[in-house]
Amino acid sequence: MNLEQLQEAFPHPVGPLRILVVDDQPVNIRALYEVFRGRFEVLMATSGEQAISLCREQRPDIILLDVVMPGLSGHEVCRRLKASPGTRDIPVIFVTSQNEEAEEALGFEIGAVDFITKPINPVIVLARVRTHLALKLQSDLLRSFAMIDGLTKVANRRKFDETLALSWRACQREGRPLSLVLLDLDYFKQYNDRYGHQKGDHCLMAVAGALGHGLRRPHDLLARYGGEEFVCILPGTDSQGAIQCAEVMREAVKALQIEHQDSAAGPFVSISLGIATQIPGADTSPEALLAQADRQLYQAKRKGRNRACFIDLAAGRDAGK
Repeated sequence: MNLEQLQEAFPHPVGPLRILVVDDQPVNIRALYEVFRGRFEVLMATSGEQAISLCREQRPDIILLDVVMPGLSGHEVCRRLKASPGTRDIPVIFVTSQNEEAEEALGFEIGAVDFITKPINPVIVLARVRTHLALKLQSDLLRSFAMIDGLTKVANRRKFDETLALSWRACQREGRPLSLVLLDLDYFKQYNDRYGHQKGDHCLMAVAGALGHGLRRPHDLLARYGGEEFVCILPGTDSQGAIQCAEVMREAVKALQIEHQDSAAGPFVSISLGIATQIPGADTSPEALLAQADRQLYQAKRKGRNRACFIDLAAGRDAGK
């Protein structure tokens, strides 16, 4: 597939493909902007520090990076980007007036995918960028398949672990709350025993679809945690927001009205939920927050199931519904 076919088959989740151009000389940025104008969204940075900040905030699809800059050099910028899980998969093309073999060897060693020599040839620049964008889209597609649960089509445990680590660091850096919602289907073993495992699989698929209605922001994540357990990551969400989200999900599952004759929580399939909220700090960990959500899920089951219990570690309170 070429770039256009990939974009048509798998639309970019946040709009046009983004190119970040990094150069301390505005005239060089302008020349590259003219190459990509009307084809891609172009982000611009005039320093290495600004480039790293933009990469964390905007997640460009490819970076055209000048090598020689005051402050952080292009080489150092590339090293830092490749050392960070959130930015290491962004392709970097060095744009440089140096064309020595040793310079190219160093660039490839630290993670660049290509080199473009100044003064630029617009046709060559566009062709190389299109090639690397197509390769990145293919790689993103394969990676997304590896992060999806085969039965329910929501994120899998591997994707959850990766996203939790990233969300924890982002909320810690920004001083924002992070909420986790851990939930499972009430008396699901009894459901499988009565209706069979094939019906059980259909039930899990339907519930996963209903749970998605509780997530309204693109950076929230629903994942299958294991068996009949699911988990939601809600970055920047306080306890009240997480409780509202949990209640929307509980009601959505209830509205499915999937018969469950052997449930002590009611005549239909229901879920119990545990919620934990915290502002990440240096003396805490995402694993500890998940353990707190698990304790709240246990409390919800102990209190009769088909309900949510929560703990707000920032405010020091807990309760059940």
